[in-house]
Amino acid sequence: MIQEKKISSKFIYFFGAFGGILFGYDIGVMTGALPFLQSDWNLQNDPTAIGWITSSLMLGAIFGGALSGQISDRIGRRKMILIASIIFALGSIMAGISPHNGILFMIVSRIILGLAVGAASALVPAYMSEMAPARLRGRLSGINQTMIVSGMLLSYIVAFVLKDLPETMAWRLMLSLAAVPALILFFGVLRLPESPRFLIKNNKINEARKVLCYIRPKEKIESEISKIQESSKWEEKASQKTSWGTLLSGKYRYLVIAGLGVAAFQQFQGANAIFYYIPLIVENATGNEASSALMWPIIQGVILVLGSLLFLLIADKFNRRTLLTLGGTVMGLSFILPAILNLVIPNASPMMIVVFLSIYVAFYSFTWAPLTWVIVGEIFPLIIRGRSSGLASSFNWIGSFLVGLLFPIMVASMAQEAVFAIFGAICLLGVLFVRLCVPETRGRSLEEIEEIGESKHLQKKTV
Repeated sequence: MIQEKKISSKFIYFFGAFGGILFGYDIGVMTGALPFLQSDWNLQNDPTAIGWITSSLMLGAIFGGALSGQISDRIGRRKMILIASIIFALGSIMAGISPHNGILFMIVSRIILGLAVGAASALVPAYMSEMAPARLRGRLSGINQTMIVSGMLLSYIVAFVLKDLPETMAWRLMLSLAAVPALILFFGVLRLPESPRFLIKNNKINEARKVLCYIRPKEKIESEISKIQESSKWEEKASQKTSWGTLLSGKYRYLVIAGLGVAAFQQFQGANAIFYYIPLIVENATGNEASSALMWPIIQGVILVLGSLLFLLIADKFNRRTLLTLGGTVMGLSFILPAILNLVIPNASPMMIVVFLSIYVAFYSFTWAPLTWVIVGEIFPLIIRGRSSGLASSFNWIGSFLVGLLFPIMVASMAQEAVFAIFGAICLLGVLFVRLCVPETRGRSLEEIEEIGESKHLQKKTV
């Protein structure tokens, strides 16, 4: 009998998180492709078409995240990631071969691609949390964020490398090349095992035991299987007692509003306006062609990666609320100050706004970007966590979709500085929301966090 080769835990964690690379690439690739596509299809005076082409990815992601969670509960995380990788490749190639001026074809292609992006946003953290031991979950959560921003940086570098090609070939290659990491993901995931939690929930105990042999010390396997069996039974009973209305019942309302609010504010603060449109922002500020400003996305991408690495170092050393307050305040001022300075110093350098945007990205990268998902993972009580986390993800994608759609339309109707000042005001409102409505979760057990929600409910009842 031939002994089956053991799969290394590093291989499992790397390809488990690799979907983040594709997620990031497809989020970022339109940043570099759009200036060439805009010129090739003569869309300079059609901000609505630009907004729809860019934001249609997020529209697909809204549904992809919701559907993938339900389907993966039936067929497994691994199979769903395989399906997502095929959709990644299909959507990328479809976008790259869009017929000339085929705006509707491009939007549909991007929606299909968005289904895979939304699936990755839901599946990768779920798979990683179910495979990783408790002591590594926080760090691996940070690695997922690093993978996403690395994928964005990769897309910016590819755009810069291809920028001297004929414009039609340049944007088509930028979009189509996402199929390459999609294929790498597909063949990597073919060797990945299924999540032991999924296997145990489906009474495949021996298969789960085999998977745990790859990633756990032998002496801990049986106790972990017992714990997963107990929690699965508890969750099944809990799901029968909960509904969507449970989320807004007095006992849970405070924590649900806090988690959903943080998820929504992260996007409505306008970060993706920078990530999707930075070449066009530079063109608007300086008058130079957007296709000549492709070094700026790389700079933003490097800042994002460095910020995600910084977060890994400081994640558990500072309170969540402190970091969100610091980040939101600096981000808000970075958006508002250019508008003020433009009024006071009309002849100021047009690149001033880009410098302030870089400061925004720096503080966003180690505060609101990663902390939103840390809080979403911590703040919801177990009995409503599945529904609440899914709803938080939907709120986040809806915000991303609206920012991507409306930003070019807003810039076409008012000064660019004024648009960013509006986002700056939303950043400061986000800080106010954190100070008034979000409890501190660092260092507290899930039970202690749930007690905070209950105590807030009791306080209101006694007032």
